[in-house]
Amino acid sequence: MAGVLVIEDDDRIRLSLMLALEDEGYSVRGVSSAEDGLLAQRAEPADTVLVDLMLPGVDGFECIRQLRRDDDVPIVVVSARDDTHDIVAALEAGADDYLVKPVAVKELSARLRALRRRGRAVLSAVSTLVFGDLEILPEAGEVRVAGAPVALTRTEFRLLCELAEHPGLVLTRQQLLQRVWEYDVGDERLVDVHIGRLRQKIEDDSRAPRRLVTVRGMGYKLAR
Repeated sequence: MAGVLVIEDDDRIRLSLMLALEDEGYSVRGVSSAEDGLLAQRAEPADTVLVDLMLPGVDGFECIRQLRRDDDVPIVVVSARDDTHDIVAALEAGADDYLVKPVAVKELSARLRALRRRGRAVLSAVSTLVFGDLEILPEAGEVRVAGAPVALTRTEFRLLCELAEHPGLVLTRQQLLQRVWEYDVGDERLVDVHIGRLRQKIEDDSRAPRRLVTVRGMGYKLAR
């Protein structure tokens, strides 16, 4: 049974999410602060963490950053804040997805299932994909730049592998949403922010990328 940790300070919303997810078959724990959430995750790691942004004390953004420093657990923001700045800031902090309250439980459950599938090994016809000094080992779940290992989240790894499986081919944001996030309809900002995070990790200069290239008006490609 998949374990979900809900970090939400509103007792009514937290209990509602917990009961709804339990009905969907999840094992759920809930806490009311980032501090308690971080302690809970370190003591007994959940498979997925849901985080509100407006938390007392340590806010949701810092909670995400601290969770991400510890491991690559999938993180979904569930917040009433729908401003573009907040959404991008949460994704840049390390969240994998963002849902605006009120949340439809069936949609949330579908996204949690997609996140779990995303964590499984990415199969490839070859054991190593090479792009200059960038090496991707899909079956091992490893990425190296100039021989040095690069730490990626599950979503970043799936995104990079999807692009690497189609070298030189431009993939649109919508195609990447469908193939990596498994969303028929979704927010394309998810793609843009994760591309930016990937560039910070695999490019010599993320502002002038030479591997992960933007094709204006079309999408992204991984160049050899």
